[in-house]
Amino acid sequence: MRFVQIIDFETQHIDEIRDLVQEAAEHSDGRGGGPTHRMVLQDRNTPDRYLVVIEFASHDDAVRNSEDPGTTRMAERVAALCTRPPRFTDCDVRASDELK
Repeated sequence: MRFVQIIDFETQHIDEIRDLVQEAAEHSDGRGGGPTHRMVLQDRNTPDRYLVVIEFASHDDAVRNSEDPGTTRMAERVAALCTRPPRFTDCDVRASDELK
């Protein structure tokens, strides 16, 4: 079953965070079991608030990714750029439809 993690955070350093995520993605190229999709959302009513939706093929893949030392280092560096600790919501995907 597909798995999604939603990360809710606030920062005034989104460009630095974007660079950290890109750097981590470059180092993990070719490694299986990582995220399959990522969407970054910015709250229109609270401009420093962001939600990142990260999809994995399974919960097991997400756990392996979370336990990777590179993921841990990136998460620590991202958290240091946030104005409050990130909040995580873990979800099993029950349905996903492309709407037009």
